[in-house]
Amino acid sequence: MSTMKVGTDAVLLGAWVNVGNAKTILDIGTGCGVIALMLAQRSAARIDAVEPDGNSVMEAQKNFNNSRWSDRLSIHHTSIQAYQHLPYDLIVSNPPFFSNSLLPPKATRQVARHTGTLSFDDLLHATKGGRLAIILPTAEGNLFRKKARDHGLYCNRSLAFYSRRNKPQERWLMEFSSKETEESMENLILYEENDRWTAVYADLVKDFLTKVYL
Repeated sequence: MSTMKVGTDAVLLGAWVNVGNAKTILDIGTGCGVIALMLAQRSAARIDAVEPDGNSVMEAQKNFNNSRWSDRLSIHHTSIQAYQHLPYDLIVSNPPFFSNSLLPPKATRQVARHTGTLSFDDLLHATKGGRLAIILPTAEGNLFRKKARDHGLYCNRSLAFYSRRNKPQERWLMEFSSKETEESMENLILYEENDRWTAVYADLVKDFLTKVYL
């Protein structure tokens, strides 16, 4: 994989999502491809990745080619709005999320982090018959959950993520499907008081990182 910095959000989602018996997976807004690579490691699925940014597409393609799962990974240089596809068993996305904030100054970061290029409706419309797994900040996650119900999608599984025990919740990880079931709910804390990872987080990501900080 390239030396591009991999964020905690991507690692969390890639490690947490339930790949189950998914035979086809779509990663929306793949960036450098880290989530797609993690899901390839965790499953035998065929994985398509969609990314509108040309530089990110080249980086993801290089990372896919250099992996042992290259025969199951495909990158598509397009937006999800323009991507014509059949239903996938599982769709995953670490989407842009600054929906109500000032746009960051650099154009590439603007595209990567603002919902102007990938709306909640776009993600929900892309989910056709399968499951959708997503990571969002707490406030945006609450809004997404409500909007998903309007599209006939229900949260079946969720994880509330906290950086520290004495801090407010920072992220929602959520899985949706068209089946309304009792929601399975979990909590996860990243750091102990000594700035070491908690045992729960370290166990979740241990198969994907070269060094685990305990």
